Amino acid sequence: MAIKARARLTFVSDDNLPGAFGQGIALLMDGVEEEHSLNRAAKRMGMAYSKAWRIIKEAEGQLGYELLARDGARGSTLTPEGKRALEVYWSIKQEVTEILERRVHELELG
Repeated sequence: MAIKARARLTFVSDDNLPGAFGQGIALLMDGVEEEHSLNRAAKRMGMAYSKAWRIIKEAEGQLGYELLARDGARGSTLTPEGKRALEVYWSIKQEVTEILERRVHELELG
């Protein structure tokens, strides 16, 4: 039986607070990038708009910068800081995945 490894990557600003930035918000932001709408991105994920809004606001509060630029009728876009955060997250996630894939065999016995 081949063993596989998975890792959750979440950035936190305070150990007493929930994660500031993880895969869920990264996927939500990917959706905003594609849909140009937080509402449509949330619906695509099966998430209520109010929850998506709360997640974004909590992350922005912890990170100290805005992730989305909102323009009512025109929708939402990622801010430059939001784009950078998303790029960094996926880059680090890929590096962690590559490390796991290289080393998971060390757990196999026999």
